[in-house]
Order: sequence, then C-alpha cells, then structure tokens
Amino acid sequence: MCPTDFDKLIDRRDTASQKWERYRDTSVLPMWVADTDFMAPSAVLEALHKRIDHGIFGYTNTPQELIEQVQTRLANMYSWTVTADELEWLPGLVPGLHLACRATGSSGTAVITPCPVYPPFMTSPHLSDRQLIKVPLSLEGQRYVIDFDALESSITDNTKLMLFCNPHNPGGTVFKRDELEQLAAFIIKHDLIICSDEIHCDLILEEGLEHIPIASLHPEIADRTITLMAPSKTFNIAGLGCSFAVIQNPQLRRDFQRARKGIVPDVNLLGYTAALAAFRDGEAWHQAQINYLRGNRDYLLEEINSIPGLSLLPIEATYLAWIDISAARLENPAHFFEQAGVGMSAGRDFGDERFMRLNFGCPRSLLEEAVDRIRRGLLNHLPA
Repeated sequence: MCPTDFDKLIDRRDTASQKWERYRDTSVLPMWVADTDFMAPSAVLEALHKRIDHGIFGYTNTPQELIEQVQTRLANMYSWTVTADELEWLPGLVPGLHLACRATGSSGTAVITPCPVYPPFMTSPHLSDRQLIKVPLSLEGQRYVIDFDALESSITDNTKLMLFCNPHNPGGTVFKRDELEQLAAFIIKHDLIICSDEIHCDLILEEGLEHIPIASLHPEIADRTITLMAPSKTFNIAGLGCSFAVIQNPQLRRDFQRARKGIVPDVNLLGYTAALAAFRDGEAWHQAQINYLRGNRDYLLEEINSIPGLSLLPIEATYLAWIDISAARLENPAHFFEQAGVGMSAGRDFGDERFMRLNFGCPRSLLEEAVDRIRRGLLNHLPA
C-alpha cells in the first residue's frame, strides 16, 4: 500500500523552502532546484515522529541497521559487496565532490569532467585550487554520451581526477555497461581517480535500463573510485542531509577522511532516521513515484516538442528535463521564462546557454500549468 497522493498540491510557501522562496510574493512556478513537491513516504514520517517523541537529540553514530541496509541494497541491486568500513557518511553529496577534489592531486593539478553538468562539478575544482578541464558530451542518436576522442585530446599529464555523473544531470542518460567499461579503461590508462555522482541511481524512468555503479565493474576500477549516493533525491529528503561515499581503496579513503577532518560535520540524527526508514520501508512508495514520474515525463516530451522554438530529447532517468531553447533565440532565457511565470535553471550554469533545465517532479496539474505558461510566453514572442 502506498498512501501518498502524488497529485496532491502541498503549499510549500512560508516553509523556508529554498525552491519556493526564490519566487516569494510572485506567481512564478518554481521548477528549478532538484527537489520534488511530493510528500515523503509515510514510513519516513512515522520514523521521524517516533524519533522526535524520544526527545533527545545528542551526538549520533551511524545506526548499524542503516549500514546493513545499504550493504544489502548494494549487494542485491548491483551484486556489489561493500564493507562497513568502506562507507563514509556525509551530510550531503556536494561536500563529497569538494572532498574528492581535495583528496586527490594537489594544488594546481587538473580535474576533468564531461559537460554540460550539474554546477558543483565546475565550481568544486576551482574552490579546491584545482584546474578544470571541461569536455563536451556528444549526441549519439537521442542520447548524450561520452566523447572518448575528446577526452583523450583534452586530458593532460597534470590531470588527477575525473568527476562523473551517472545517471546524468542534466542530460538524463543512464550509461550502459559497455560505455562504463570503456570509461573505466580510460581511467586506468591515465592513472586517474574517478568520483562518480550516482545520486539519481534510483530514478530510472526508461523501462529495460539499469543503473550500474562503475565501481561494481571490477576490482581495478573500484580501487580508483569514489562513489557518491544518497536517498535524498529518491525519497525527497534532501533537507535532512544524509549521503554516503563508497571508497574501497584504503589509502584513498584515508585521504578523503583527512580532507574532511574538522571541516565537514557528521550526519544529524534525523537524517540517519529518515534514510533508514526510506531504504528499509519505502520501496512501494518509490515504485509508485517512478510510475508517476514516467507519466509526467511522457506528457512533457509530447508537449514541449509541440511548442515552436523548443525541443526535448527522451529522458532515461531523473525528474529533470534538459530543454533545447536555441531555436527560440532568447536574449535572456531565464528572465524570459520567469516573466512567463516559470522559474527554471539556466543552462549557462551547467555549461550550455542553449538550454534550460525544468524539474518535473511535481503534481501533474502544476506541470500542466507550467507548460501552458511556457507555450503562451513563446507564442507571444515568436513571429507568426
């Protein structure tokens, strides 16, 4: 039984919501930052209420049951054996990107990443005094894929780390086994470490596809991988701050731990509580959400591709649509769509100003209203 009504409109105004506060006191619909407008699973709410009723919120260790849940999950879903010591718990995934930069190479060395990509991939190297090498993804059929020729021509002897996103944000690609094997061979050939952001791994929308952690391929690539995962996107509990890294190389793990020491705090007890309940008891809710998101995706694909000036490729995973707006010829796309009443993420922040990113993790009625506003705005803008 899954009691969540994904069609239900929940008022998030006046809750200090980062997503909704951006457009406070306006009629703009916020469809930008990657959290959904769905209530978390009832199992999570019940676990939080029970923990709050206990009434003591002191310093907290990682619950043993949560460690075991994650180990079992990785083993069952990916045939990937991970020990408790190989899990490093974090109060968010973005700190993991920064720590990966600080734990590998040294000041002035380079970090390479395929792009467009989620903005912290491009800011974390600079904030860690690393150089950034951006390599464009290529379009193969209707999928964004890794351009290995471009990778080979862009890498330098100074490059120590690759930041990688799978499933891809914002492109929506679920990378296939042969693609990951080729990437692993590239990493090994060039003596790199790879930090793989896999936070959207439970949001596979295209039937028949599967998520494969690159570290699960074989021990040689596992020895060079920092894998970042979290329940936050899957169960809409990002505000509770619980993520984890899987680092199987002992020296790399020590370097990562040294980089965080005294700077990155532990996970708070409500974050642990929510993560445990989600992983242990949230699967029925998760599957219901996947079905709902598939419906939103299919609706959005049809509607966006019927609007002059816009195009949208199939979305294999995530609740994020990477919309090509180049044919609309907008001078300030983010401002234009805000004036139309829809707040999206500007493509320039991801490395490609020809696009906008729209979050469709919301009730269908909200999505329909957003599409209607986008359509009206562009019809008024484009010449007849």
